[in-house]
Amino acid sequence: MADNEQAEAVEGEEGGAPTGSKRKLIIIVSAALVLMFGGVGGYFMFFNKKHDAKTEEVAAAKPTVFMDVPEVMVNLAAGAGERTQYLKVKVVLEVKDQPLVAEIQPVLPRVMDIFQTYLRELRPSDLNGSAGMFRLKEELTRRVNAAISPKQVNAVLFKEMLVQ
Repeated sequence: MADNEQAEAVEGEEGGAPTGSKRKLIIIVSAALVLMFGGVGGYFMFFNKKHDAKTEEVAAAKPTVFMDVPEVMVNLAAGAGERTQYLKVKVVLEVKDQPLVAEIQPVLPRVMDIFQTYLRELRPSDLNGSAGMFRLKEELTRRVNAAISPKQVNAVLFKEMLVQ
């Protein structure tokens, strides 16, 4: 009976050993696969030059063009009893190509009129902080695009902005 117990203990150890080694083998193989797939993915993300070359070609093929707009100086809307404040703005229109500048030039008086009428409605508090400037830039872009429709500008950029 003692021999039988020893035989069962030896069989139990032998039966337990393959289970532990199988787990280790599965963990090692899984880790190796994760590293391999991670390496392949990293290679395609960082060392794939085909994607970068296409991006550079697109950027080189279409340089943006900037169109200067005459300086605008307006008085801001003031409440009763408040002192008058002035706004001086120099802006540039960002357009996608040079032929568009030639198309915008004839309607530039309309663009200037839209700038003047909109800017005169503003209060000094409308221009506070970067959020105020961002809203002003977006609104001017929207109004310019409406004035030159169906043509479009990419953005209105500020060269100078002075509130006094």
